[in-house]
Amino acid sequence: MDEGDAVARIEFDVDTALPPEKVKAMLLDFSDRRPDTWPGLGRDQYKVYSIGETSAEIREGNKRPNVWARERYDWSRPGIVRWEVIESNFSAPGSFLEAHLNPKEGGGTSVHIVWSRSPTSAMGRFALGLIKVTKGAPVKASLKAAFKKAEAS
Repeated sequence: MDEGDAVARIEFDVDTALPPEKVKAMLLDFSDRRPDTWPGLGRDQYKVYSIGETSAEIREGNKRPNVWARERYDWSRPGIVRWEVIESNFSAPGSFLEAHLNPKEGGGTSVHIVWSRSPTSAMGRFALGLIKVTKGAPVKASLKAAFKKAEAS
């Protein structure tokens, strides 16, 4: 494994006025509305393979850059939603993102993100490198936009 293939890992927090149950419901909404809820997700990349009581297998991706991943979502641990790569055109199997949903005193949720991805292609090294260098700015922006839209409705 060369330096360019190292794991890109970052952690950050995003706050929202939404209660933890609503944030969890947004993360686990695998309906055809999902690409409308989450900015950047391409409708043409979105596919649901299975949904169980505490897990789901989903394919989702972005148009720019053109990246996709088939991931296993798991919400069996209270307050945590984790999605782990099964197959992807940019990220290694086992790469993951976790959202830890922490209620805030006075209402709302502090979402602690643990983002850990290993690239498998030039596009992956570029995209994951950008996210690492910006300390998660594209991921934060997507979460904030989705939360802001949900808070307004």
